[in-house]
Amino acid sequence: MMEAAKVLDAKGMACPMPVVKTKKAIEEIDSGEILEVHATDKGAKSDLTAWTQSGDHELVEQTEEDDVLKFWIKKA
Repeated sequence: MMEAAKVLDAKGMACPMPVVKTKKAIEEIDSGEILEVHATDKGAKSDLTAWTQSGDHELVEQTEEDDVLKFWIKKA
């Protein structure tokens, strides 16, 4: 399991809130650190993937457990 500098709980939020919150949270960590995001909105998978690429960040890993989508994003 990766060591995240920050964990963002975006469960229960509808799009685009998970991405909005992720943008804010990633500003609070340093370059090269990992932001772990938990979301339940299915749209978050495509939204966060696209946002990560557009920001030149790296989606290190993503999993789905009990309807919770988990993303590990390494800040550019």
